[in-house]
Amino acid sequence: MPDILCMGEPMLEFNRMQAEPDGRAQYLEGHGGDTSNAAIAAARSGGSVGYVTAIGQDAPGESFMALWAREGVDTTTVIRNPAAPTGLYVVTHDDQGHHFTFRRSNSAASRYRMQDVPEAAIRAAKVLHVSGISQAISDSACDAVFHAIDVAKAAGLRVSYDSNLRLALWPAARAAAVIHAAIARADFAFPSLEDARALTGLQDAGEIAGFYLRLGCPVVLLKLGAAGVLAATHDRRERISGRRVAAVDATGAGDTFAGAFLARIMAGDNPFTAAHYANAAAALSTTGYGAVAPIPRRDAVLALLDAAK
Repeated sequence: MPDILCMGEPMLEFNRMQAEPDGRAQYLEGHGGDTSNAAIAAARSGGSVGYVTAIGQDAPGESFMALWAREGVDTTTVIRNPAAPTGLYVVTHDDQGHHFTFRRSNSAASRYRMQDVPEAAIRAAKVLHVSGISQAISDSACDAVFHAIDVAKAAGLRVSYDSNLRLALWPAARAAAVIHAAIARADFAFPSLEDARALTGLQDAGEIAGFYLRLGCPVVLLKLGAAGVLAATHDRRERISGRRVAAVDATGAGDTFAGAFLARIMAGDNPFTAAHYANAAAALSTTGYGAVAPIPRRDAVLALLDAAK
C-alpha cells in the first residue's frame, strides 16, 4: 500500500487562456482538486502515493483514472459512483491573480460518507493528507475526514492538513472551527498567509505560526506566496525566500508545496530541508498554466536548488 494517502475531491479544470482577436475565450482543459494535485506532486517527487475519493462514472472520472495511472498514484481507494458526477471548475486571471468558478453541487466526492472511509488502507499508510476543501464540500465529507483522521491517529500515522480556505463553500466561523479542530490533530499544517489572516484575525506571519503551534500542530509551514514560506516548530523558525521564476499561473502552487514536502519527509528529510525542496517545487509549478501540467519532477527541483548554490 502507498505511504501517503491523500483524501478529497478531484475536479476537471478549464483554465482561461488568452482571448482570440474576436473576443472568444480559449480554455485549456486539465485536472485539479487540491489534494489530487498534492498527490501528483508527491508522486513526481518520488513519493509512494494513493488517493481516497469518489468520482462519477463519467468522462471526467475516466480522465482522472487515466491521469492517476500515468502518474503512478494508487487508485485502490477510489470509489466510482454511477449516480453522481465528477466536479469541475473554471480558472480566470486578472491583475489580482487567479479566480475560481466551481461546479461541484452533488458531486460524487461531496456525497462521500464516514462509512466509505477505507480504514484498512489508512492503517497501512504512513501519512494522511487532507484539506479544508476536503471538509467544506459537504457535511458528510467533513465527518468522513474527521473519521479518517481518527483512524490515522489511532494507527500512529502522521496527519497533514492544508487549510485551502474557500469561503464560497462555508461560513467563515464554521470554516475556522472545523479547520482549527483538524489542525489541532495534525502533524504538519500548511496554512497560507491569506487563509490564516481570515481564519485567525492575526496579520503577522510570526504570530500566525505561533497560533498554529499552540493549537498542537508540531510543524507549521506558513505559505507566503511569491515571498516563500515560514517553516516553524516549537524550537526553530526559518523564513525561506521565494524562488525567482517566470511565473504565469499559481493555481496549484500551494498543493505542489504540500505534496513535494510530504515526499521528502517520507524520503527522510527533516521539515526544514523538506520545506526548502517544496518551496522550489512550488515556484516551478507557477511557470505553466493549469494545476497539474507544470508540477515539476524531482530532477527539475534539484536543478533549481543546485543553481542557487
